[in-house]
Amino acid sequence: MLKRLMEKAEQAEVFEIDSEATEIGFKANKLKSFEVEETQGLAARAVVDGKLGFAASSDVTAVDELVENVLASARLGDEIPLQFPDPQPGPEVAVYDPELASLSTERLVEMGNEIVETILQADGEASVEIDLSRRVRETTVRNSRGAEARAKKAPLAIFVEVNRVRGDDVFMLFEYFTTATLDESYQAFVERIAEKLRLAKVSATLESGRMPVLFSPSGAPMLGLPLVQGLNGKNVYRGISPMAGREGEQLFDEKLTVVDDPTLDGRPGSSSHDDEGVPRERHALIDRGRLTGFIFDLKTAALAGTESTGNGARGLFSPPSPSFSNMVIEGGQRSVDEIIAGIDEGLLVESPLGLGQGNVISGAFSNNLSLAFKIEGGEIAGRVKDVSVAGNIYEDLREIEALSLESEWVYGGIRLPYMLLSELNVVTRG
Repeated sequence: MLKRLMEKAEQAEVFEIDSEATEIGFKANKLKSFEVEETQGLAARAVVDGKLGFAASSDVTAVDELVENVLASARLGDEIPLQFPDPQPGPEVAVYDPELASLSTERLVEMGNEIVETILQADGEASVEIDLSRRVRETTVRNSRGAEARAKKAPLAIFVEVNRVRGDDVFMLFEYFTTATLDESYQAFVERIAEKLRLAKVSATLESGRMPVLFSPSGAPMLGLPLVQGLNGKNVYRGISPMAGREGEQLFDEKLTVVDDPTLDGRPGSSSHDDEGVPRERHALIDRGRLTGFIFDLKTAALAGTESTGNGARGLFSPPSPSFSNMVIEGGQRSVDEIIAGIDEGLLVESPLGLGQGNVISGAFSNNLSLAFKIEGGEIAGRVKDVSVAGNIYEDLREIEALSLESEWVYGGIRLPYMLLSELNVVTRG
C-alpha cells in the first residue's frame, strides 16, 4: 500500500492496528455482561502538492479503495508543511506483560467479585457497578522515509462506580484505574475506594466561604484539566491557550513541576515511539513554576513552526492529534497526614461530579463535588454534602501551600500528589 501511495504522492504513511478486548461488566453487585471486541484496520496519510489527506478502513483488504480515498482527500486538503520522520531509535520501555495479555475471562470475573466484596465490607448498602477490560493492542506505522515503529500493549482498565441511597442522601463515587503490568496495584486502588466509603459514613457540616482546600489525587484533575488543555500544542497554535507565547515565564508557584513522561515502565501511555513514528522522550513542560514547553504532534508542530515532541496519538478513524503520554505532577516534601494535621478548618476534595465544567481553556473550574470531607482540627471530620468549589488555575496555582510526598495514578495516565491551596471559594447548601 505504501508503494502504491508513493507512485502519486510526495510523502505517505500507513498505520495498522489490530486490537482485541475482553470486557466484563458488573451491575448492582452482580455479573451482568461479557463481551469480546475486535478492531482491525488500516489508516493512511499522503501529501500531494503539499496538501495533506487522510483516510481509513476497517477492511484490510480494501487497499485500492483506501489508496483512492486518501489521494482524493489530499487533493481537497489543507496545505501543510508537514514532514514525516526519518528512522530514529527510541527509548526501551517495558509496556507489554504476557501474563496480563493472557489473563483469562474467569480471572477477570474473579477480580470483579473481589472488588465488589471489598467495597461491600466497607459499606453493605453500596450498589457497585464495574467495567473491567483486558486489551491486547498492536500497532505499526510505516512511512515513505523508511521509518517504522511497532508497539504492542496489553493494558488492564477498571472503572468503578459506587452508589448508595439513604432517604434523600444520594452518595456517588467514580474511580478509574489502568495498568500495563499485572501486579497488586489494582488491589491498593480498591482499598482506597473502601477507605473513602468508611470515612463517608460520618457526616459533617461546613459553612460557605474562602478556606484551605486539599485536593486528593482523584480530586486534583479539576486543576489538571486546564493545564492539559493549556499545554496542548493544538490550542497553542490556535492562539486560545493562555500560555501561548509565554515560554520562559514564571506562571505558577515554584512547587509546581509538570512532566510528560512516556518512558515509565508498566504504564499504558508509555512507548518508544508515538503513533506517527516519532521517538519519545521525557519533557518537563512546567519546571518549578516556569513554562518550558508544550506537546505537539507532526501537524500542529508544522503549523506552529516547531518540531513534534512525540505526542501524536490516534485511533483507526481519527488522524493523529497531540496527547499526553503520562502526565506527572511531581510531589513535595510533606506527607499527606502532616498536611492534614496543619489544617484547622478546610475541605478535602475527593471526587468531582463531572469534569470540564466552566470555561476550561481559560483556566476556570467550577465543580460540584460527589465526595468531599471536612477537615477540622487537623483531622478528617466527616463527609460534606452539597458542596462545590470554584477558581482559576492561573490565579490559584500561583500560590500552592503544599504538595504531598504521596502520589497516585488516576484517570488512566495522570500521576498526581495531594495539592493544598491555602484559600479557595467553597459553596455549601443547606
